[in-house]
Amino acid sequence: MTAKPRARDLGIPFEGNPGTFNAITDVPGVEVGMATLIEGNNCRTGVTIIHPRGKHDYDPVFAAWFPLNGNGEMTGTAWIDEGGFLEGPIGITNTHNVGTVRDAIIHWQAENNRFFQPWSCPIVTETADGWLNDMNQFHVRREHVRQALNEAASGPVAEGNVGGGTGMTSFEFKAGTGTASRVLPAQSGGYTIGVLVQSNFGRRFQLTVAGVPVGKHLTENAPLTNGENPFREQGSIIVVIATDAPLLPYQLKRVAKRASIGLARTGGMAGNGSGDIFIAFTTANPGCARPKDQLATLTMLPNDNLDTLFWSVAYATEEAILNALIAAETMNGHENITFHAIPHDQLQAVMRQYNRLEQ
Repeated sequence: MTAKPRARDLGIPFEGNPGTFNAITDVPGVEVGMATLIEGNNCRTGVTIIHPRGKHDYDPVFAAWFPLNGNGEMTGTAWIDEGGFLEGPIGITNTHNVGTVRDAIIHWQAENNRFFQPWSCPIVTETADGWLNDMNQFHVRREHVRQALNEAASGPVAEGNVGGGTGMTSFEFKAGTGTASRVLPAQSGGYTIGVLVQSNFGRRFQLTVAGVPVGKHLTENAPLTNGENPFREQGSIIVVIATDAPLLPYQLKRVAKRASIGLARTGGMAGNGSGDIFIAFTTANPGCARPKDQLATLTMLPNDNLDTLFWSVAYATEEAILNALIAAETMNGHENITFHAIPHDQLQAVMRQYNRLEQ
């Protein structure tokens, strides 16, 4: 299979240094699995699974979440707030299949003895793919979730029309799943930040690429607004942030908030109808999120050392969103609306006009 182009392949400039795969899986231990469902005229959906320490290591991780705008769902967050840690995988799907994915994860945990309590409150979150997928047909089933859970792996991560992002759109272009990473300089600890997004937000006029108002130039094939400014936004984005930096839950919440800046750098404004929900976790301090003994000895970064992490989250979120756009392919759906892939040549031409394309 030929690898899909990514934003850097087109010459789009970004801040910071990516990891080997420029993906959330650059954080050691993190695995990603997907099931992609494209059938007939009304099925354009799927599920994405993220195992923080891999599917065979279920040691909890410190975690926190942040809703920039809460017109969406992320299950299990009450326990994230209360306990400060995440047990088990993260699932991402479409709005009406959250319950199916949640139940399937619990079944998988029970079958594989992955419980830390006698019960499980999984993290499952969503964006709505209703333009291209008939969500009321509930296409995602338990076997699809099981596939994503079991086939999760490290290494390169598929982008665009895959997994939970299969039917998602952004800026009235086809979008979906995207990922990126940053490796901090040695003087900042050399830690890795990885981001995975399910991108499903924005109107065409908002689209900004490396500071360039691309959406004001590429106005064709904007099925919802004809490229005009409707003075409103509707859509959603899920951002999952992983790191190996030793952070406590309150610091991870601060990190999660910085995904908002990456969203804004692409033109997103978190409108009333948008579900912009972010979760961050760290694989550092194994055995400490829920110690078996009475005391746990752990390390943590001082708050004064967090700035480079903050910047890296913003930059990686921005790039992950653009990777989702650039990898996506044109798709027609059950409402008989076509969302076109962003035209790479036209995007590059606009970037050249502003001298923002790397040669």
